Amino acid sequence: MQVVIFIPSNVHSLELAGLMDVFAEANARAAETYYEVGIVAEDDRPIRCGSGLRVLPDTSFHTHSGRPDTLLVAGSVGIPTAPSGEMIDWLGRTAATARRYGSVCTGAFLLGDAGLLAGRRVATHWQYAPLLAERFPDAKVDGDRVFVRDGAMVTSAGSSAAIDLGLSLVEEDLGRDVALFVARRLVVFLKRPGDQSQFSMHLAAQAVDHSRLYNVQQYILNHPSADLSVAALANIAAMSPRNFTRVFTQQVGIPPAEYVDLTRIDVARFLLEGSRLSIEAIAAKAGFGSARAMRRAFLAHLGATPSDYRERFRSSGDGTRPGLSDNG
Repeated sequence: MQVVIFIPSNVHSLELAGLMDVFAEANARAAETYYEVGIVAEDDRPIRCGSGLRVLPDTSFHTHSGRPDTLLVAGSVGIPTAPSGEMIDWLGRTAATARRYGSVCTGAFLLGDAGLLAGRRVATHWQYAPLLAERFPDAKVDGDRVFVRDGAMVTSAGSSAAIDLGLSLVEEDLGRDVALFVARRLVVFLKRPGDQSQFSMHLAAQAVDHSRLYNVQQYILNHPSADLSVAALANIAAMSPRNFTRVFTQQVGIPPAEYVDLTRIDVARFLLEGSRLSIEAIAAKAGFGSARAMRRAFLAHLGATPSDYRERFRSSGDGTRPGLSDNG
């Protein structure tokens, strides 16, 4: 099966390497070269990734021949530079003949330039979702999902979400067992569901699929401020508290209470990075009940207070700083 990965200048090296490694590990598990992966660029000269890593494309789009089964467009660090008309025409033609096509992160902008997003649901990095929606108003941009499948098109958020996208394709082609093998080889979760929020890292019970435990995990993420005691969660799973704790710990790998804490921390991290809410308001939304309780959880798991975390990781578009509570 031929897979073509188009890389723009200043490509994000993790996105390219993530896809390449997923397909390579799948080949190793299949004991054959199931995926024949080629890297295509605007020309065949070495490309300097945003990280400084240099990549030598297999060919330029001018000389590429064949009809790939899968066409994927990697993202660049930031918005890709304006492509040539010839390249965009090639991208549109190649996508039209491929069984499936898609993008990682800001690669969605190139799909949009090629006229491939109109009327489609599309995922991208949350930071660039508003601009993608503004530039391509006919697209249905979802800046919160890890990846989105819409017909023949599959698109994902940035960076490590390339691995999630690749695993979903491997599972579609070779089955869940192979995808699980690849995930374990790469030491990543298999698999964050496509509809999982970009900011959560603790949702998927890796071998549970859409079971009662999966439903419990979805409930925890969607209702972080609800009663998430063992008794309440066991009731959702229709299990006794003792049996629920045993099964959850066995299949998810951590006890329910720790899972709840980690999910609430992820919710709080997302809000600290991307909102102007006060520390107290974030603590309430994330389910900690008080800023003091959230502070204790952050120190225990991250080694930093919520205020310190916001100071280090929050990016403010207008250069202003949000008001922080002394309780952070």
